[in-house]
Amino acid sequence: MAKDSEKSNYKVIAENRRARYDYAIEDDVECGIVLEGSEVKSLRAGGANIAESYAAVDEGELWLVNSYVAPYEQAKTFGHDEKRRRKLLVSKRELARLWNETQRKGMTLVPLVLYFNHRGRAKLKIGIAKGKKNVDKRASEAKRDWNRQKQRLLKDYG
Repeated sequence: MAKDSEKSNYKVIAENRRARYDYAIEDDVECGIVLEGSEVKSLRAGGANIAESYAAVDEGELWLVNSYVAPYEQAKTFGHDEKRRRKLLVSKRELARLWNETQRKGMTLVPLVLYFNHRGRAKLKIGIAKGKKNVDKRASEAKRDWNRQKQRLLKDYG
């Protein structure tokens, strides 16, 4: 019975769908996020956007920059800044690996999904990505269209 309640706690808050189109995602990392109380309440209500945001390693810490969390109306005096930098929580080894990828190999840290995990904790999945050129974008679009057409053909003749 506890397993059913654990599954029901998982909830996607915001998803960056454009990231997979603009970037070639090579690896992803799940990390915690430091939030204020009014931000958690706002996320539970579903008010967030990570489409224009990115993650950066700065002074030995990982930060989520330019993400939007809607203001929570009931928190009048103890509200939060909507576009503030939020600290991301990863292990030291993971942080060193992310720094190595971004500084030496020229990769970018792109947020993919912001969600509540099965325990009800806010988590962010960031992808280690390399930017796609326009040619790559067209190729992935053609591949996606062909897969759609192939599924239609299989459905019609299957």
